[in-house]
Amino acid sequence: MSCRALTELLHGKGAHSDPVACVEDLSAELAARNVQGFPHSIGQLVFHMNYWMDYELRRIRGQRPAYPEHNSESFPVSSPVDAQEWGRSRKQFASLLAEFAELAASSRQELDRQIETGHEVHENVAGSLEAVLWQMVAHNSYHVGQIAMIRRMLGAWPPRGGGDTW
Repeated sequence: MSCRALTELLHGKGAHSDPVACVEDLSAELAARNVQGFPHSIGQLVFHMNYWMDYELRRIRGQRPAYPEHNSESFPVSSPVDAQEWGRSRKQFASLLAEFAELAASSRQELDRQIETGHEVHENVAGSLEAVLWQMVAHNSYHVGQIAMIRRMLGAWPPRGGGDTW
């Protein structure tokens, strides 16, 4: 796929919902609400996506972030409890997505650059910058789909920024 497609998917074009639009109009109260049968709130999912985007950006920059011993470390114990905290989380989310979109516009040489593995989990998968970006698109798409479903269950779909209703 092209880098244009990568950038479009980061922004929720095509079959994907716009990740920022899915959270920008939600109150802290709705972001913290749990729905029956699902282990995480929207606020916890945004924290989780921020965690992994930050982790991968640090790896891309040549840092060696510690890999969590368990996935639960990438989820907060509780949801954002107030509007300020939720606002910071949404702002970080949009900022991290923008950083990934900038990287997606990199030269072919930069996209082919190999990213150092920091954990054995990275050793058996493609390790170029482009591969890391595609992995992030897939990861975020999965969780944004969960956010869309939770919003539907909470009667808060579509977001003000738009989203499929069928």
